[in-house]
Amino acid sequence: MGVSTDNLRGLVLALSSSVFIGSSFIVKKKGLKRAGASGVRAGSGGFSYLLEPLWWAGMITMIVGEIANFAAYAFAPAILVTPLGALSIIVSAVLAHFILKEKLHIFGVLGCVLCVVGSTSIVLHAPREKDIESVKQVWYLATEPGFIAYSCVVVFLVLFLIVQLVPRYGQSHMIVYVGICSLVGSLTVMSVKALAIALKLTYSGMNQFIYAQTWFFTFVVLTCCLMQMNYLNKALDTFNTAVVSPVYYVMFTSLTIFASMIMFKDWDSQNASQIVTELCGFITILSGTFLLHKTMDMGQSTPKEATTAAQSNS
Repeated sequence: MGVSTDNLRGLVLALSSSVFIGSSFIVKKKGLKRAGASGVRAGSGGFSYLLEPLWWAGMITMIVGEIANFAAYAFAPAILVTPLGALSIIVSAVLAHFILKEKLHIFGVLGCVLCVVGSTSIVLHAPREKDIESVKQVWYLATEPGFIAYSCVVVFLVLFLIVQLVPRYGQSHMIVYVGICSLVGSLTVMSVKALAIALKLTYSGMNQFIYAQTWFFTFVVLTCCLMQMNYLNKALDTFNTAVVSPVYYVMFTSLTIFASMIMFKDWDSQNASQIVTELCGFITILSGTFLLHKTMDMGQSTPKEATTAAQSNS
């Protein structure tokens, strides 16, 4: 199956986004380290990183990447755009190896290759973007019972994690911070796609900002992005970058694709063969990120770190 013109535009934007976002993880991590050396660490609730220029450089890089990613959703379905975030893991892992000295093993390289293979499979078999003529169509999709139920479950889980689990397990279990980012992120992407479509239609001469629904999606995007930024900073400052990046990607992408299936029904126009191929591509990406995650985790303990860990456990 060939790649449509709109899908190709979305592909180029998504690839550019991955490069910027993958780089931003490293720059922000260095900024967080520098800020933590002279103030309260972000993982401990501090905000001294806001005064660190290097952290802001990382934020600007991430913003550029997110803008490219935002634009990609205006042209291509979430099932195509979101899995390509795996390439940001490769960028992050390679830069972490050289800049942060977080060693990348040969199996980590194999994990990167699997991510590329899986991404290629998804790109070649992705569904075409549906023709949407008004943001009201997106609002109709968002207010169907299935997606409303999904949104309610997400909100409940996020509140439970923040209120009950963050105070107890946030500093020791990465899944708490990453879980919040991933759950909120799935709603962010759906709103981002709605807003991107609204902007695309507005630029083509059909003003969508006369509708209250457009402003509602804008509010959701801003709120969710701020929440994601806060808890992602905590995760990056507390845990290893090479571990946070792939785990966040796996959870975020899985939940986003699931949310997109419910809201936009991306697979309705595809046959069984295309759907199975996309699933195989996604599983290949998950395998690559898992392998990358495990090899990064294995290679990080130095004798000094091992001594520190033994003392903390005693």
